[in-house]
Amino acid sequence: MKTVFFDVQPYEEKFLKKAVENDFDATFISAPLDENYEISKDINDAEILSVFITSTLSENVLKKFPKLKFILTRSVGFSHIDMKYCKEHEIYAFNTPHYGDYTVAEYVFALLLYTARKIGKAQNDVKTDDIIMNEYTGVELFNKTIGVIGAGSIGKNVLDIAKGFRMNTLAYDIYQSGDYNYCTLDELFKKSDIISINSPLTKQTHHLINKETISKMKNGVIIVNVARGEIIDTEALYEALLNKKIAYAALDVIECEEILCTENQKCKGLENIKEACLEKFYINQKLLKLPNVTITPHMAYNTREAIERILYMTEENLRSCLNFNPKTGAKNLILL
Repeated sequence: MKTVFFDVQPYEEKFLKKAVENDFDATFISAPLDENYEISKDINDAEILSVFITSTLSENVLKKFPKLKFILTRSVGFSHIDMKYCKEHEIYAFNTPHYGDYTVAEYVFALLLYTARKIGKAQNDVKTDDIIMNEYTGVELFNKTIGVIGAGSIGKNVLDIAKGFRMNTLAYDIYQSGDYNYCTLDELFKKSDIISINSPLTKQTHHLINKETISKMKNGVIIVNVARGEIIDTEALYEALLNKKIAYAALDVIECEEILCTENQKCKGLENIKEACLEKFYINQKLLKLPNVTITPHMAYNTREAIERILYMTEENLRSCLNFNPKTGAKNLILL
């Protein structure tokens, strides 16, 4: 089957070449697939596309692949794929669930400790020989209340780790399972000293954190987001950071995160930024300059163990495409 892999890192290509050598006609491309990518004639007949979250598979992109049957995203989330178009055109999509359940949960606390204890500023001051000890006074996690929005596999692990720090825990999820301290969203906002966002991006969670919901939070709350940037209204976040309603924000994701330059993206010029993202670009640049903000480039997943799981699941998903039966489905199939 004609297969094209986008967003491919060298270590991925080495693994995937072995996985496809007998049954797939494979092409490997390091760049992401989006509306700016010029699709050549030698790949537009692809039956399978494999991408990472740095690609954006909009309707305009997908219609350029008339023979497309399967999409394999090397991620848990699939908000970068137009699933409505897929459903209408019987294109089946696979993801790689649970590869980072522990990885991402651990990163929540890496961000939280780094931010709450002002490690970044202290490290920089040591390097510049400009140490001012009273500027590094942070807050401890012990006995603080952490509220987790999205108590799926990752969120539950965040709650479990929090108990190891002897924190109080609250959880909000529309699907409740397990022995966790579930509450309403309003209660979580009002009682949490720290809020960790671990929810998928949906119509219901888009801008869930906004001016109104921030007003319900404790003064001096800490926000950690390792889910999707669009769950937070960036402008409302920026205003709350300025007036100290939110004491710290630790973000592995931001709205329109494609504006953060990577080795694979042409984002140096304004002409490559979507019009809808220009305002976010401006606010995100201001966010980056705030001393009470930590932003990392969507790297919570990035451990050797998690990457290995992604690759093995991608190989498994490729095999599922060979003898796929839509009536019975397959493991890791995203239900449309």
